Amino acid sequence: MERPPIHPYIPIIIGVISVSLSAIFVKLSTADAGVIAFYRMLFSILIMLPWFLMKYSNEIKVLSKRDWIFSSIAGVFLSFHFILWFESLNYTSVASSTVLVTMQPLFAFIGTYLFFKEKITLQTFIAGGIAILGSVLISWGDFQISGTALYGDILALIACALITGYLLFGQDVRKRLSLVTYTMVVYSVSTITLFFYIIIKGESFGPYPAIDWMWFILLAIIPNLLGHNLFNWALKWTSTNVISIAILFEPVGAALLAIFIFNEYLTVSQIVGGLVVILGIMLFVVDLKKFFRKKA
Repeated sequence: MERPPIHPYIPIIIGVISVSLSAIFVKLSTADAGVIAFYRMLFSILIMLPWFLMKYSNEIKVLSKRDWIFSSIAGVFLSFHFILWFESLNYTSVASSTVLVTMQPLFAFIGTYLFFKEKITLQTFIAGGIAILGSVLISWGDFQISGTALYGDILALIACALITGYLLFGQDVRKRLSLVTYTMVVYSVSTITLFFYIIIKGESFGPYPAIDWMWFILLAIIPNLLGHNLFNWALKWTSTNVISIAILFEPVGAALLAIFIFNEYLTVSQIVGGLVVILGIMLFVVDLKKFFRKKA
């Protein structure tokens, strides 16, 4: 294997910081959740469009009816994931929201068990139980603070389930399409869904202050296109488990940034619950049998 130009952990760290900024940019914007999500998707498409037209547009022709249906469902799920997650940030803290929305591996396990009949191991069962315990600790602590914080936690958990649905519907289509083409199709469906959502809700497409437009564009460039592309680049030289564990530090980065930007100091229940969730998901993604074989 060729040597990477830089150590893979460097772009992984930059990627984690990039995705950690997502919640911060959303919270800094004055627009409604649906509007923020719409412009995030729209600007992502516009930035990717020249590259797609030059190299990947022919792939659209190979999409079957099933591919279009699954991609469309994935796009709708993605749009409502963003709506509910962004909305959750209006009610609960950045720390609670990002910890709960990154419980994605646990929801993915439930989805693959229900739809693909993947086996449940004892390790998976224990990991899921630990992660659920952590989410309960966060939610109980937020309930003690206010009912609205608990409502925000529930929105974040539903958003987490939706992003898992987006991945489950997309995994079959991705076997036949490049990342760029699949992303363009899904992001386009998501943008159209969000467009009609805004109209139905009676929200405004503008005008917004210049600073809001900056947050919209930064959301498209940094978390969407930079963060996830860096993870994809690093996968050539490192394992999926490394990336999976690295992404678990998104709520850590987001919580630290929220302390400095919004003065959102963590409660004991958020700290303990967040650590328990991260521990549970780390246990879920790490192959302990393989780990102990190496030690032996």
